[in-house]
Amino acid sequence: MSSSSKKLKETLNLPKTAFPMKANLPAREPALIEQWEKDGLYRAIREARNGKPTFVLHDGPPYANGNIHTGTALNKVLKDIVVKYKTMSGFDAAYKPGWDCHGLPIELQVDKLVKDRKEPLPRHAFRRKCREYAQKHIKIQRQSFRRLGILGE
Repeated sequence: MSSSSKKLKETLNLPKTAFPMKANLPAREPALIEQWEKDGLYRAIREARNGKPTFVLHDGPPYANGNIHTGTALNKVLKDIVVKYKTMSGFDAAYKPGWDCHGLPIELQVDKLVKDRKEPLPRHAFRRKCREYAQKHIKIQRQSFRRLGILGE
């Protein structure tokens, strides 16, 4: 077989390794998160830094009005990098996430859900729907942040 008839892959001098060529994150990610929770990783970090100088990052919380988007993810990841850096630098840097669960963004989303009703909802029923909507999206966002590797209380 001449070199011109060889497949390109056969001409490359690649190292041999037992590591898989793909990370296979969709399959591995849930197992990693489960292991972190089983090991109490965040709790262990908190205990190791107990009594050290405190570092506090005041986080402007996201609205609980939908799934996270690229901007929300970038914002959280950058803040998480700062908190982890300060922790590794010897500070007691707890992270306590929060959500903005009131105001117009949530009301607008709930309005979209109930706009086809023949009669408007009473105020107390609308507020209840807003609370349910916000709680649902807090749960969804919390899971998304965990998948990004963000640890917190």
